[in-house]
Amino acid sequence: MFKELGQMSKLLTQLPRIQEEMSKLQQRLGELNSEGDAGAGMVQVRVNGRMELVAVRISDDAMALKDREMLEDMIKAAANQAIERMRQQAAEETSKMASSLGMPQGMGLPGMP
Repeated sequence: MFKELGQMSKLLTQLPRIQEEMSKLQQRLGELNSEGDAGAGMVQVRVNGRMELVAVRISDDAMALKDREMLEDMIKAAANQAIERMRQQAAEETSKMASSLGMPQGMGLPGMP
């Protein structure tokens, strides 16, 4: 218990540095991109580190199918794949930042994935 209190006290003294690093992390996340695809590449989507959908590409082959339900499913699958990949990248970036600040492994940061 006292060990955790000591760690918290140390973190509080580093608060300005933590805030600065969080700001840098948010900027880096906004610059990251992740892609997902479905239907053997017939649908491709890209999301950024803010989990915003920034691009969708639907091939002519997918459009030629004229199957709305299948196309909707492919878009959903590709978007979910891209989002999951981005979550993994964001977790890695967050872990790197936390490690550089000497934060204990697994300590959650508010507002971060």
